[in-house]
Amino acid sequence: MTQIDTSVPHSARIWNYWLGGKDNYPVDEAAGDAYTAVFPGIVTIARSSRAFLGRSIRYLVQVAGVRQFLDVGTGLPTVDNTHEVAQRLAPESRVVYVDNDPLVLTHARALLTSTPEGATAYEPVSLYEPEQILEAAGKTLDLTRPTALILSGILGHVADYEQARDLVRRLLAGLPPGSHLSLNEGSRGTDPAYEQAQDAYNETGAVPYFLRPVEQIEAFFEGLELVEPGVVSVPLWHPEPGAPTGPIGQHGGLGRKP
Repeated sequence: MTQIDTSVPHSARIWNYWLGGKDNYPVDEAAGDAYTAVFPGIVTIARSSRAFLGRSIRYLVQVAGVRQFLDVGTGLPTVDNTHEVAQRLAPESRVVYVDNDPLVLTHARALLTSTPEGATAYEPVSLYEPEQILEAAGKTLDLTRPTALILSGILGHVADYEQARDLVRRLLAGLPPGSHLSLNEGSRGTDPAYEQAQDAYNETGAVPYFLRPVEQIEAFFEGLELVEPGVVSVPLWHPEPGAPTGPIGQHGGLGRKP
C-alpha cells in the first residue's frame, strides 16, 4: 500500500479542503487557512472551477451529445465528479480518469462507481505521457468516437508553457473530429491579490502552480471551434440563473475539434 505523508501539506488535499471535502489532514487545513488569510478568494476560485467543470459536462452531454470523457489530472474525488455528472444525464456515458499521484490512487475506488449501462476506469499515467494516456484510455473508450478531453486546473503545474501546449496538442491528436476540450486554469490579469498569494505559495517549496495570462489560456484551444462565449472568467461561462457572475482569476472554455 502506498504510504502517504501526512506531516507535510499536499496541494491536492488543500484543494479538496477548499472544496469542502474531507480527504485532508490538519496540516493541509493549516496551509489552506494560511493561504485564505492572504487571499480569501481562493475558495471562490476552487469552487467556481469545479462548477464550471459541471456545467461544461452538462453541455457536452445535453447539447453536443458526447458520451465519452477522458479526465486527465483528476485530483481527489469530491462532489459531482465527472462520471457522476455525465451518467446522471446519460447513464451510458463512459469515463476514464488519469492521474499518477499516489495520493489520488489511494482514493481512486471512489471514482470507479458507475451505472450498469456505462463504465468508469482509472489509469495511473503521467500527464507528460500523452500517447500512453491515449493507449490506456482506449481500453475503456472507443477513440474513433467523439470524446471530451478534460483538463481542469492541471496545466498550471507544467512550468514550461510551450511544453504545456504540446501536451494538449498531442492528446487532442489522438481524438477524432467532434471531440471537445474542456479546460480551465488559473489566470493573470484579473486579480492582483490572487497573483501575489500564488507567487508567495510557489516560493514555499510546495509543488508550484503557475498562473498564466488569458491569451495563453486561449491558445490552448488553437485549431478548435470555441463554444460561445469563448474563453472567459469561469463564472461567466453559461452561468446558472442567480449564480454570481463576477470575474475571477480563473479562465476557461470549451472547444470542438472540427
